[in-house]
Amino acid sequence: MKKIWAVALKELLQAFRDPISLVMLLGLPTFMLLLYGYALNFDVKHIALAVQDLDKSTASRDLTASFVNSTYFDLVAALPAGADFGKITERRQARAILVIPEDYSRKVAAGEKARVQIIIDGSDANTAVTLLGYASAIVSDANVEIMRGTLASLGQKNLPAISYEPRVWYNPELLSTHFLVPGLIGFIIMLTAVLSTALSVVREKERGTLEQIRVAPISAIQLITGKTLPYLGISLLATAIILVAARFLFGVVIQGPYLDLFIATLLYLIGALGFGLLVSSFAETQSEAFQTGFVASMLPALILSGFIFPIRSMPKALQIITYAVPARYYLVILRGVILKGAGLAPYRNQVWFLTLYSITVLGIAILRLRRKEA
Repeated sequence: MKKIWAVALKELLQAFRDPISLVMLLGLPTFMLLLYGYALNFDVKHIALAVQDLDKSTASRDLTASFVNSTYFDLVAALPAGADFGKITERRQARAILVIPEDYSRKVAAGEKARVQIIIDGSDANTAVTLLGYASAIVSDANVEIMRGTLASLGQKNLPAISYEPRVWYNPELLSTHFLVPGLIGFIIMLTAVLSTALSVVREKERGTLEQIRVAPISAIQLITGKTLPYLGISLLATAIILVAARFLFGVVIQGPYLDLFIATLLYLIGALGFGLLVSSFAETQSEAFQTGFVASMLPALILSGFIFPIRSMPKALQIITYAVPARYYLVILRGVILKGAGLAPYRNQVWFLTLYSITVLGIAILRLRRKEA
């Protein structure tokens, strides 16, 4: 045990003497949380809306007001008859155009089907789909109000209706930051943990001190444990800083048990640090270790973990590959504990995989190091 603590103390002192490594371990995660937390946002509001109102009646103005009052649309232009819609969307003067025909109010008053048109810029497909949903909901509400007014004018006061009361759990305001921030935490700590251990071992190679350590009376397991412990502690500290920043900057409150969150994070970090050691066993220079670790940790954690893109929407081949990505399992636990207030009991399968992943990666790293010693 004394040998392990000696290696750990040496590594910790070296980390604190290297300001670049310390900034990368503690400052970079917070910076990335701020950058991605504010830059990544799926909430669609205040979309520029142009209206071509050919009816110019009270009913048509009420419909326009329904769009504007929803806060999803901002009225930027009132278009005359014969306006070139193509030029308006090409110049991005408006992302959506509402067209109200001249017989709109007459048909509404007569109880006939009144047609309106919404034209949406589909160059951004995700935004366009969201806007179509908003527009459909607004028109549906307008239809209900028109129906109520028509029936009331006929003397029917007690109108039968379906009481529709939606309830959104865990994220009632449907804020995309509450969905993205837990994913960012898993992405950031995976990236920093892998790079920190990968660079630390390769730095020893470049300076020639790794050979001195190998000839010392210390086993591969003791060396890896001593190398990993300091960065494990620093990574846990960085995780705590990220969670505090997420609480005060984005309002993401941890609803579940802190102990369960700590256990899941510990398992995830052990696997990430072990993977960094594995990368360092192949790399010979710091630039090679950085590039390999960056690509091997960032791309799976960003693309194949369900962080941004739903796994069920991926091709079957990619869905199979995601089973080998630890971030996939950690994000499920993270969102469950932070947003839903759950413990680890509902996520036993995810915990078992993280445990298996950590043991496997560390085992391979130890075998690689022993081979080099031999």
